Amino acid sequence: MYIFFTIVIVLAAILLTLLVLVQNSKGGGLAAGFASGNQVMGAPRTANFLEKATWTLIALIIACSIAAVGFSAGTHESAEERSAIEVEAPAAPAADVPVSDAPAAELPAEAE
Repeated sequence: MYIFFTIVIVLAAILLTLLVLVQNSKGGGLAAGFASGNQVMGAPRTANFLEKATWTLIALIIACSIAAVGFSAGTHESAEERSAIEVEAPAAPAADVPVSDAPAAELPAEAE
């Protein structure tokens, strides 16, 4: 599922890039080519469509990013987590050996 969301994010980012390049910040862009008075296609609606498509793609990227993080949280472990799990715990003393017979740890002599 993580790979699916990643693919959707990449495709939406490419489409968003193309939409932003088509728009003009001064009100031109794709809508400027259709600005003649005897227009059949309707220039004002083109600008509205581009703006709505841009915001929709932004929302899609945000939603898919959050969903991808949710799906990847339990599946991927970092190298430190794996190495911490693989480290063996110190062996406990054998059950048949009394604790008092276990060798005492040597402490370094204190310097005086």
